[in-house]
Amino acid sequence: MDKKQLSQDILRLVGGQENIDQVTHCMTRLRFNLNNNSKADKAALKNTPGVMGVAENGGQFQVIIGNDVPQVYSALISNMKSAPEKSAPTGGKKRNPISALFDFIAGMFTPILPAIAGAGMIKGIIAILVALGWMTDKSSTYTILSAVGDGAFYFLPIILAVSAAKKMGSNIFIGASLAAGIMHPTITALLAEGDSSFAGITVIAASYSSTVVPIVIAIWIASYVERAVDRITHASLKLIVVPTVTLLIMVPLTLIAIGPLGSILGNSLSDGIAWLFDNASIFASILIAGTMSVLIITGMHYALLPIVVSSMATFGYDFIIPLMFAANMAQGGAAFGVGFKSKVTSTKSLAYSTGLTALMGITEPAMYGINMKFKKPFAAALIGGAVSGAFMGIFTVKTFAVGTAGLPGIAAFAGPAISNLVYGLVGGLIGFAVASLITYLLGFQEEMEPQTAKAMPVTPTAAATEVVMVQDQEIFSPMTGEVKPLSEVPDPAFSEELMGKGFAIQPSSGRVVSPVEGTVFSLSKSGHAIGLLSNSGAELLIHIGIDTVKLKGQFFSPQVQVGGKVSMGDILMEFDREQIQQAGYNLISPVIITNMHQYSSIQTAGRTTIKERELLYTAKA
Repeated sequence: MDKKQLSQDILRLVGGQENIDQVTHCMTRLRFNLNNNSKADKAALKNTPGVMGVAENGGQFQVIIGNDVPQVYSALISNMKSAPEKSAPTGGKKRNPISALFDFIAGMFTPILPAIAGAGMIKGIIAILVALGWMTDKSSTYTILSAVGDGAFYFLPIILAVSAAKKMGSNIFIGASLAAGIMHPTITALLAEGDSSFAGITVIAASYSSTVVPIVIAIWIASYVERAVDRITHASLKLIVVPTVTLLIMVPLTLIAIGPLGSILGNSLSDGIAWLFDNASIFASILIAGTMSVLIITGMHYALLPIVVSSMATFGYDFIIPLMFAANMAQGGAAFGVGFKSKVTSTKSLAYSTGLTALMGITEPAMYGINMKFKKPFAAALIGGAVSGAFMGIFTVKTFAVGTAGLPGIAAFAGPAISNLVYGLVGGLIGFAVASLITYLLGFQEEMEPQTAKAMPVTPTAAATEVVMVQDQEIFSPMTGEVKPLSEVPDPAFSEELMGKGFAIQPSSGRVVSPVEGTVFSLSKSGHAIGLLSNSGAELLIHIGIDTVKLKGQFFSPQVQVGGKVSMGDILMEFDREQIQQAGYNLISPVIITNMHQYSSIQTAGRTTIKERELLYTAKA
């Protein structure tokens, strides 16, 4: 994947830099706040090589990339004259309050996840070492490592202040100073003694370490104070006056009113979640684990992050991450189920690779590339997640650190009782197994179902498929049109050469002829894909258009049958090019060799436009 080119294509298709108010990214998606979503070309983006999908959730325009999103984001930013990484909370178009809230939470928590996930993993590793007797909680090593793991959580208000201030368009260092002021050791000691006063006003005792809500509310209010002071201050005095006045107003105000109120709200939220899991644990677990993948698709899972962090800070454990883990294991299991069931090599390869990624905690490639594509596996994943969630709820499985909701984060399940870790692993295995089994039993409709030699009329060529010694093979063009590299085909199975190597053609006519002399060994039911075995041993696939299987044979007229012999130039297929394009399908057509493992390389003929029967490329044995 050419990430620079991809970033340029994305920038153009979202409406250009002038249409971008803000852009951030998470582990798999570019998240845009666009000035006008209608200016973005969703259809073209979905068909852009390297883009797994497009979604509009929580007021954001999201372009799903997968694991390469950090590199694509960096390339995108470098292509922009100035990176719009912040947005003010005022002005501009009106937005749904719920969408705005989800956008704010996602934009605030996404940048800090690496810090709290890393610290959480360290806490989990320490717990495992102590449980195994490899470390004692009385040693200085334990004390130092605990400080490393606890540091990000103890000073969480400062970390959140920076992220929230950036999201609100405020000065991040003023935000950090505000948080540092309320967490200063002197203030902490003063409040630990009980209520005190400031200028005759009571300051209610509260602890701000490891809290979320108080600092978020404080930064939100501080952003308005900062802008108001900035507006009325002469340019020559801004550097001194704006931070001074903002801090003088906000630190006392936070200690007197915002902090105590935020603490009450945060504690109530944590207590409410604890009550729910204490009194309706199984129901809550089934509901959350069973719908978690849907929440991820909509982006609403970010609304759970404050609950997770607040619960961890208040009680030292959390019930929601295990349910995320259950859902992720189920998505991985469904993808593996597709791999077990599929008879198409490319589908197997993609299913196993994305399934493994899901087990590591990144589910989007499996969801969008496999499970949602075939539909039934996605339903199986939701069922698997719900069953796994029920198990987690029965045994009240918790995590004692904030980590990734995948196998690399399993250390977060280690706690005072080793049984919690065991139950967490078993619960994840249940989700994987149930989703995989249901996927296998329900089956799914594959895009191409090749007919094997056993199902064909027996011919000498077909029967000798396994014993033919391949030779150099010239592949002539089956169509008239423009020659394109596979990287431009908007389907990762082709663009990433998972199915084989070759080139693609953007056809300018409505027929396909044989590029070799050989035998037709497969013909899809929908007519959009033809498999040929050349007399020299090359296995070719001609795939007419992208997603044209959805036409269910409409506009395609096959002129050959499986097992039939063809000479170079014989007509294989006729199709209504105009009707297919009017139906919204991209007719770019890969012409690839699927047994490339038997060849050393392919050599292009160097044409950019081509006619039927002209040399397209040569496969070197």
